[in-house]
Parts: sequence; structure tokens; C-alpha cells
Amino acid sequence: MPNHRELLKQSDPDIYDAMLGEEARQKKGIELIPSENYTYPEVLACLGSVFTNKYSEGYPGRRYYGGQEFTDIIETIARDRAKALFRAEHANVQPLSGSPMNQAVYMAFLAPGDTVLGMDLSHGGHLTHGAPVSHMGKIYNFIRYKTNPQDEGRIDFDALRKTALEAKPKMVLCGYSSYPRDYDYARFKEIADEVGALTMADVSHIGGLIAGGAMRNPCDAGFDFVTTTTHKSMRGPRGGMILCRKKFAKDIDKSVFPGLQGGPHMNQVAGVAVTLGKARQPDYRHYCQQVLTNAKTLADALMKEGAELITGGTENHMMVIDVVSSFGINGRVAEETLDAVSITTNKQIIPDDPNPPLRPSGLRLGTPAATTRGMKENEMRRLAGWIVKVLKNQDDQAIIDSVRGEVEGMCTQFPVPGID
Repeated sequence: MPNHRELLKQSDPDIYDAMLGEEARQKKGIELIPSENYTYPEVLACLGSVFTNKYSEGYPGRRYYGGQEFTDIIETIARDRAKALFRAEHANVQPLSGSPMNQAVYMAFLAPGDTVLGMDLSHGGHLTHGAPVSHMGKIYNFIRYKTNPQDEGRIDFDALRKTALEAKPKMVLCGYSSYPRDYDYARFKEIADEVGALTMADVSHIGGLIAGGAMRNPCDAGFDFVTTTTHKSMRGPRGGMILCRKKFAKDIDKSVFPGLQGGPHMNQVAGVAVTLGKARQPDYRHYCQQVLTNAKTLADALMKEGAELITGGTENHMMVIDVVSSFGINGRVAEETLDAVSITTNKQIIPDDPNPPLRPSGLRLGTPAATTRGMKENEMRRLAGWIVKVLKNQDDQAIIDSVRGEVEGMCTQFPVPGID
């Protein structure tokens, strides 16, 4: 078998050098962006495999091109594993990423102008949940529910129910990208049933934690549709899945193909199958529990150091610091300061943020990637101390240099899968 990396080095040294640079960056620093993780070496093998060469428009047993013996095998395995892990009646593993995954559901069951009740973006919702800048926000009538600051930032279900009764939405959507709590899916389902709405849960951030039995499963609550990306907490390739009740299966499949996209990326589907196989193992369940333990430890340590967290803590893998109230700086400054000490985070808007998205009031952190490398509670406490120290002293170069050395020294003890 040819040495692919050596061929790349010889034929395109600029790309090769950039790849080496990214490997070095990932090894020497710590990834705390909650939507990022380190995938399995076996998934990397799939992504660089000959499945990249194959067009597979259609579904197993019903393809438009010949030569599908082995593509049918991997897609069938992926679908069966997804159904078993999530206790779902049907699974589509072809979406290329999270955005088209959600769009496929909307387009299958909503008409332009239909009303969708979704989470307010600043309170934790995602761009694909109808943000005005998204195409979906222009096609459908998205209305918002928010969190209640008087109840530890939890969703205000009384206000949500009132809005639903008034607006009579076609769909009730729950899901988040920066909400540090678990969801009460039964309450969502109860309200949706009361107004005759479809139910959809986008669990992209916590799909892996659900698969590992660490968080509640909307399939158990009878949701019509559940969507999730396959990277993030699941540790797979970048992609998406749609889980649904059997009566919606044909419409979902038609909406993905040929409705929204053409041939699936079969190297990605192979990686999804491997990922779902890994998620069935006992050590994956232990990993998911450690992700949550690490998140709570990091959140508690940050608050002990004086940082103010949105919702006052976390029940999942992520937390959001109000850096304006905590340190007198905006999220962009906080992100850049931590970048300088090899701690990667992302700026984040907070509920009803008065600041613009590129200079928001918050900073978002998560523990899946650190946990993948084997870090546990002691490392989370050290990280909290470093984060607070540099954000309090972002203009002190001596402190920045000292902390960067400590962070990178710690990271040498924890290998990165697929690199080390």
C-alpha cells in the first residue's frame, strides 16, 4: 500500500506542512470548544479510504449506480447500529452535516411560512433553528422560547406553553448549541401534543452522551424526529443522522435524497458505522460519564475562582462564562487571550446579550476532547485555575508565557488519538 503522507509531502509540500502544523497545534494545546473532539484512528482510516471514490445515490438495495455490494454493507450496518443505540424506529445516515440534516426534516414536513417554535439563539439555540441570517429563518416562521434567569437559566415551560397555545406551531423544536442543561423532553412532547404539533429534537451536541446512556433520550419520549451530528461528543466523522418514527421514514429518506443532496459520502458513512460500533462498547459509556464529571468539576472550579457561569453550572458537557461580568472583557478578547496559552475556546453570546456576535459577552467551554485524551478531575481544576489567571491578567506577558508553558507541559502527558 502506498504511503499517502509521503506522496502528499512530495507533491504538495504547502498542504503537507499545514497538516503537520495542525497536528502540532492539537498536540501541544488543549481543545475546550464543546463542539470539537478527536476522532478515532479507525475513523481516519475510513475517511482516507477507497470509499471516497464511490458514488452511491439511493439507499441499500435501491441504488442508481452499479458496484454497490460493499457500500450497501456499511450503510446497513450504520443504520442498524444507530437504531439500536438510540432505540429509534428508523435511521438515515446520509446527511453530509448538521445543517442539511435539519433542513431535510423541515422540507419534508413543513410548507413555506409554517410556524416552528424553537429556542432563542441567544438563549442557546442554533443557527439552523431559524436564526434570521439563515435561509431556514427566511422560509419558515420561527418563533422563540427562552430560558428563565430566576430558575437557574432553565427553560420557562409556562411561557413556552403559552406561546404554543397562541401560535399553534406546526412543529415544536428543541435543541441547543450553548445551553448547559439537560432537556425535559416529556414536557416538550406534552405541550406539542396539546397543540397538535410535530416534535423534533436536535441533539447534535449531546448525541454521543445520549448514545452512551449518560443523558436523556428524546426517542424514549416519543419524539417524531431526532437529529444529531456524528462528531462532537460522539467522536465520529463530521456528518449527520436523522432518527424518526417508522411512519415518517419514507418521507425523510426522500427529503435527504433526492430532495436535498445527491450521492452520500461513503467514506463518511463508513466512519459513522465504525463510530456507532465504538459507542456500543462499555468503555464508551464510561467515557460519557467522565465527560459529565469533568464538566461539572471544571464548572465548579471556575465558579470557586470567581467566574460567573450562565445557568450557574452545567448538567451536560458544556458551560458558558459571562466574561464581561467576571473579568471586564468581551468574549473575543477572552478567546484570543486563551489562544495565546494554547487553550482553545470560543466566544459566545449569552441570553439577551447586548453585545454583537463577534464581540459577545460570553465564552463557551466543553470537556469531550479533553476527556478523550484521558484528562480527569485534577486536570480540570488546573485548567480552571489557568483560565481565570490569564483572563484576569490578559495584558501581563510574563503570566501568559508562564501559563502557556504549564499548559503545553501538561498536554505532553496526554496523547491525541490518531496523531500520537
